[in-house]
Amino acid sequence: MFSLEGRTALVTGTRTGIGRAVAAGLARAGADVVLHGHRDDLEGVEAEVRKAGREAWRWVLDLSDLAGLPRAAEELLARHRVDILVNNAGIIRRAPAAEHTYADWKAVLDVNLDAAFLLTQAVGRSMLGRGSGKIIMIASMLSFQGGINVAGYTAAKHAVAGLTRALACEWAAGGVQVNAIAPGYIATGNTEALREDPGREPAIRARIPAGRWGTPDDLVGASVFLSSRASDYVNGHVLAVDGGWLAR
Repeated sequence: MFSLEGRTALVTGTRTGIGRAVAAGLARAGADVVLHGHRDDLEGVEAEVRKAGREAWRWVLDLSDLAGLPRAAEELLARHRVDILVNNAGIIRRAPAAEHTYADWKAVLDVNLDAAFLLTQAVGRSMLGRGSGKIIMIASMLSFQGGINVAGYTAAKHAVAGLTRALACEWAAGGVQVNAIAPGYIATGNTEALREDPGREPAIRARIPAGRWGTPDDLVGASVFLSSRASDYVNGHVLAVDGGWLAR
């Protein structure tokens, strides 16, 4: 039920961190993978996918180019049938809300929300036409909470959770499951500033029942589950992979 043999996944933001781990994990489960990055330096993750014995293709695109995204997505879909979409790519801008510039606000919303919607819309149409597909949004603990100094990111991730549910309501009957994974505090580039903060890092770690920060590999099992037949009756769910953070 968890095999992804014969399926092709598109994972955005695969250069590093969660996206790279998920792309490699889906390949180990049997999927061929389209690897997205905003720069063409995807050699590392491509090697991991090929080591798993799967095909890998690069898709280099700046997701902040919203005007060009629909056409780029259609061109990609003309070359590859996408059975699984993982919307992982995202950016963060840290600043107190009173000083959070509109430029930073818009940059975060453009990539984390608008681009995810446009890409999901394009891929979702093809999935609905076939009557099957799996879409995974990468949400956040800040889909549930407010956070500190990340107003734009929090707004985007709340919206991602809402979009997940809205699309599930529309597309479940068409054979397309739309769900989200909400990572807890994961050791990636996006959390480097927090992990280097001598005040906040121990405070965050102390609240995690697991007693540690997560790693990108901690997201792989949930990704395989939500990509596979095992989740065919799971729709509109936001799955927290957080070491128990929300239970605290």
